[in-house]
Amino acid sequence: MKNPVVKTALISVTNKQNIEVLAKKLIKFGIQILSTGGTSKYLKSKSIDVVDIKDITNFPEILDGRVKTLHPKIYGGVLNRPSLKKDFDTLKRYNILSIDIIVMNLYDFGKTINKTNNQNKIIENIDIGGPSLIRAAAKNYKFKTVITDPNDYEKLLNQLKKNVTTSLDFRFYLAKKAFELTSQYDSIISNWFNSVNIKSNEMPETISFNLKKNISMRYGENPHQKAGLYVTNEKCLFFSEQIQGKELSFNNINDADAALDLVCEFDNPAVVIVKHANPCGVAVSNKIDIAWSNALKTDPVSAFGGIVALNRNINLAVAKKMSKLFLEVIIAPGITNKAKKVLVNKKNLRILLSSSLLKNRKDDYIIKSSFGGFLIQTRDRNDLKKVNLSVVTKRAPSKKELDDLLFAWIVAKHTKSNAIVYAKNKMTTGIGAGQMSRIDSVLIAMKKAESTARIQGKKLPKTKGSVVASDAFFPFADGLIATAEAGITAVIQPGGSIKDKEVIMEANKRNLAMIFTSIRHFKH
Repeated sequence: MKNPVVKTALISVTNKQNIEVLAKKLIKFGIQILSTGGTSKYLKSKSIDVVDIKDITNFPEILDGRVKTLHPKIYGGVLNRPSLKKDFDTLKRYNILSIDIIVMNLYDFGKTINKTNNQNKIIENIDIGGPSLIRAAAKNYKFKTVITDPNDYEKLLNQLKKNVTTSLDFRFYLAKKAFELTSQYDSIISNWFNSVNIKSNEMPETISFNLKKNISMRYGENPHQKAGLYVTNEKCLFFSEQIQGKELSFNNINDADAALDLVCEFDNPAVVIVKHANPCGVAVSNKIDIAWSNALKTDPVSAFGGIVALNRNINLAVAKKMSKLFLEVIIAPGITNKAKKVLVNKKNLRILLSSSLLKNRKDDYIIKSSFGGFLIQTRDRNDLKKVNLSVVTKRAPSKKELDDLLFAWIVAKHTKSNAIVYAKNKMTTGIGAGQMSRIDSVLIAMKKAESTARIQGKKLPKTKGSVVASDAFFPFADGLIATAEAGITAVIQPGGSIKDKEVIMEANKRNLAMIFTSIRHFKH
């Protein structure tokens, strides 16, 4: 099929980036430009000769601009097939001008819903004519060229240099982008409608995700698996900039996301070290370098090759300490120039900056594939400040114990189930994660603490004087007894077991303080 010569172009854009440059060059190719209200005025202000759409349709824009291009003379001009004689005859009969290029982008609906809750304003920013014309042009890509991305303007001009035509491959590429745009646009609108007036205890009937590949990866969790990072938009990444290091792997991103999600729970300077999606050391202190040292003490062996998240800038003091250990990734809000000079020698170390961290995280759903479908749930954002904590033992926790209990509870929420977390002085002293039975997590956390204590030349296990958090209830008293033998003084757990009375009795026997939260934090 011969590529049709381009004679006319319809331009109607919200994003006017470089549009006057494109229009002037199209005119140099002898292409007539048609345009709508706002775009027409803009191009005319740049001394560019355009024909108003209303002069083509012999009908003005109506309903406050809601109806501009919705007219047979426009859609006939876009949807005709020049190779068919009957289409040619139809255009001639109704005096319809064939339109060869359609340059169009859409109202930024996503930006609108982020700026206002006014439903009237939001509804008015749902583009109707734009998506309709884009879809029409994309459907007719064998004959028409549709441009929705300003980054493709230069490519279009390079195509037109060859006999004022565009190639079929180029038109197919543009049509694919056009349908991706309208699909994404409809998804945002659909999700907004789903979010309006939905009851807090219900999930929406439909959830739309339109994802774009942001990072290509060599492989996934293992070398034989293919992988990439797909995002809803380029601004949704948990980091804003990678300033150093090798390309990110699938596991790097998965672990960094887990580390950052946990560190953002804390207001004071905090450090989280993650290995294989589980925290292996967490600490809060008055200085970020002290928080690092305390987090590392939990399990320095597992921290080797770990991912570190900080909720404060990387300064010189903490950079010097971190530089002594092999780490895969460090993520923080920022970094000082002096700290950069210390870490720049570790060329493979990936340093990610996340200026906003996750305080305003918008991705409210966690998604897992399952048998051809998806398991979707809301993110675990429970706030203990809004929960009535129940002291169920004779002894209530002291102020210090309570602070450590709440700290340990937060860490347990971000640890794979079954999760047991020992803590003292707002630093973890032992973590047991991902075991099939709770008693195994209790014992693993104890062994971790004991082995670490021996490495540091100490005789007593670090769990002595600690508190302990359990992400779910103790099904039997054996887990609680084991933690008591490890030297803990207080316990926080959801409660709800048929053995609660037995567990409470054992806690009282050992003069332990115990709090029930009535909230479970399973994480699989």
